[in-house]
Amino acid sequence: MQIKKSLIHCALTLASLSLGANALAQAMAEGVVRRIDLENNKITIRHGEIKALDMPPMTMVFVAKQPARLKSLAPGDTVEFEAFEENGQYLVGKIQKK
Repeated sequence: MQIKKSLIHCALTLASLSLGANALAQAMAEGVVRRIDLENNKITIRHGEIKALDMPPMTMVFVAKQPARLKSLAPGDTVEFEAFEENGQYLVGKIQKK
């Protein structure tokens, strides 16, 4: 009986990890940098659909979770980035030139 419970627990854990990885993949998006505001840690990106946020393609301002990453970017750069919502604010996590 204990082995059966352990197997069920393992299966549920693996399923949970799989869903988490899928959600993370959906949070990744591509876009073009339109503006960078280093003083306020903000970046404006014209991006494609972001499925994890149920967001259609648009141009919008994100707050940088790690502001130092913005210093290597410039308007016109094509980027791949991680977008997420936290406390009603849209944030950029990982971001890199493509």
